[in-house]
Amino acid sequence: MTDTWSRTRGEGPGDDGERLAVRVPARSGAFYEVLVAEGLLDRLGETCHVAAPAHRYAVVSDARVAELYGERVLAAFAREDLDADLYDFPEGESSKTRARWVSLTDALLEAGHGRDSVVVALGGGVTGDLAGFVAATYLRGVPHVQVPTSLLAMVDSSVGGKTGVDATAGKNLVGVFHHPSLVVADPSVLATLERRHVAAGLAEAVKTAAVADADLLGWMDERSGDLLRAEATSIGTLVRRCVALKGEVVGRDPEESGRRAVLNFGHTVGHALEHLSGYDLLHGEAVAAGMRVEARLGELLGVTRSGTADRLAGLLDAFGHRSRPERARRAEEVLVAAAVDKKGRGGAVRTVLLAEPGRVARTSDGAFTHPLAGPRSTGALADALRGASERADSGFETLRDRRTSPTRESAPEA
Repeated sequence: MTDTWSRTRGEGPGDDGERLAVRVPARSGAFYEVLVAEGLLDRLGETCHVAAPAHRYAVVSDARVAELYGERVLAAFAREDLDADLYDFPEGESSKTRARWVSLTDALLEAGHGRDSVVVALGGGVTGDLAGFVAATYLRGVPHVQVPTSLLAMVDSSVGGKTGVDATAGKNLVGVFHHPSLVVADPSVLATLERRHVAAGLAEAVKTAAVADADLLGWMDERSGDLLRAEATSIGTLVRRCVALKGEVVGRDPEESGRRAVLNFGHTVGHALEHLSGYDLLHGEAVAAGMRVEARLGELLGVTRSGTADRLAGLLDAFGHRSRPERARRAEEVLVAAAVDKKGRGGAVRTVLLAEPGRVARTSDGAFTHPLAGPRSTGALADALRGASERADSGFETLRDRRTSPTRESAPEA
């Protein structure tokens, strides 16, 4: 799309140099901005009042994030003489349920929030999905603002308008597209993030690069140590690049009718593994495993360039994803768990396969996902679940080998 990027120079307190705005069209044809800059959390009242003016604001957050940033956010609204209340819930994927949606909706109703209210989702991916779903359904829909506080939410889930809750059958099975009025990402809050959660966010960043930008994979490999330590400059750059890439894809396909499906790489198997683990796996950990499996699967099916799975596994290892939860699973149980996922079509499980790093393989009829049907696919999946857990001893070049080779291939078009 055109006019995806715009840049403005910060002029107020809390602005530190250049601020980034990524414009993504919402369903109505309007645009919303994704602001990425340190210090924005303390200006949240000001930015919300401009992009999403309201009589009252309902800040929804899990208990951990509320403890860390709740009072700070309420103070940011108070400085602008804006009425804001904080509603928290127990942290973790186990709270992303229809029952929690009911309790939050009832709390807003009891507090008298009207259609002139705005919901502010302050937290990680669980909060963004849950609070966004509350906003989408409250009084038939009110605006909401996403304020991601985890790396995974900053690079991925806060952008794109997917909201919803989990069901017994699987993850994110009840929900609706409801694009935010604004996304505000302040990378400084990542200083409090546990290393495991940083690694989970980095897995989603690898996913974005794997489907859309081969050069970004190399950049991440060069800075893997800084990124895993959440070094501010590198993390800020990573968030900007991932948001710009996702914004480009979402801008062309806001409600996943086609091209946007590429962003589900690693998620067909990943969601199944996450569900089978009882959600003991973090989402990013499950996606890391899913990418290893799906990249290997593509190679076994002759769709993905040889060596791709090994290269991705090496980068994921560098980001701390050395465990191999996929080894414990059989192809049949993964397919059963994946069968109820939203990505299935015509009764068949479908998955995204890479052509090579930075480019997704399309089917002969132009689809962005491939069916996993028949004994060949099932057998390949069984081999991928085992083989994805081991580095290939085949002489395939790694990202570091590639960086030191005499020639460097250009990034393929997504």
